[in-house]
Amino acid sequence: MDKTRLGIWLVVGVLVVQTAASLLWGADSTLTGIALAFNAVAAVSTFLFVKRGGQAAWVVAGWCAGFFGWHVLGLGELAGWWTTGLEAAYLIGGQYQLSVVYQAVLATASGFAVHLLLPRQRQVSET
Repeated sequence: MDKTRLGIWLVVGVLVVQTAASLLWGADSTLTGIALAFNAVAAVSTFLFVKRGGQAAWVVAGWCAGFFGWHVLGLGELAGWWTTGLEAAYLIGGQYQLSVVYQAVLATASGFAVHLLLPRQRQVSET
């Protein structure tokens, strides 16, 4: 499996898990709505990237970078490293340990997706 395909599957996995978590454990209807809207736009961007390829990789990698930042922010909030006032948005079912694992796994998956989806420059050999 090539890097791009693996990155796409990571994005799809993150979107499915985030959407399910938002629907099952949404702390606030406004936050749930915002999360679902962001996930829907990211899903459309991913679909277009799969269908068309090309420059869309930057858009999908940008969404993944945003998801990475959101989950790192949540992980830091839950760990007590900083306070954002959004702790309720990061708690999954009111369970602290599950929430920490969730944030760590999704931050890692999003970070790897960014790494895998960013276009690479080809090395030019000097001869």
